[in-house]
Amino acid sequence: MRFVVYGAGAIGGVVGARLYQSGHDVVLIARGAHYEAIRDKGLRIQSPADDETLPIPVVDHPSRLTLTGDDVVFLAMKSQDTIGACDALEACAPPDIAVACFQNGVENERVVLRHYAGTYAVCVMSPTSHVDPGVVIAQSAPVGGLFDIGCYPHGLDARAEEIAVALNASTFHSVPRADVMRWKYTKLLMNLANSIEATITPDPDVKDLVRQVRTEGEDTLRAAGIDFASR
Repeated sequence: MRFVVYGAGAIGGVVGARLYQSGHDVVLIARGAHYEAIRDKGLRIQSPADDETLPIPVVDHPSRLTLTGDDVVFLAMKSQDTIGACDALEACAPPDIAVACFQNGVENERVVLRHYAGTYAVCVMSPTSHVDPGVVIAQSAPVGGLFDIGCYPHGLDARAEEIAVALNASTFHSVPRADVMRWKYTKLLMNLANSIEATITPDPDVKDLVRQVRTEGEDTLRAAGIDFASR
């Protein structure tokens, strides 16, 4: 199994780096100055536990690769780029390739499923950052993140289990879940606090506002008949 990390920024770069460090076959797809820096100098990963530059293979477009049904593509770009990524993959990837969405939100999987039957949802809980070309930062160690995975829209299969095993061997904690979308909706609820943190000066009362927003979000999902994981 080869892991093709499409979108090697904060999340994708850290996931690709850790998989590579643990001996897995990995190739990155990056763009612009980030691609050029990785191509010329390798991908540098920094964390509280290590600082290493890795010679991971990288391309700037999926068409530069020979993709097969043994590959697993990790989508790690922002949601607005998912449609373009699917179009690019469709032109060069076989229909039986696996695509796992290492993305926040709940729309990416629906988009990908229109192109590939082997679509997997991943609940992303991993503090990472990417500012400088060629450098990604894993802010958590020794566990680099939580990546529960399952088939979309529901279920489990051998490939999901295999991906979880690889992640668990690469500093991450991954639980295969047949109901993984419940967890992604809960992550969506958690992200409601982001807008508050971005717009309001830190204040003791902000926690109460976060609780109110979270309650409204939960009520909205219940009214729509959408299940989500409990706290």
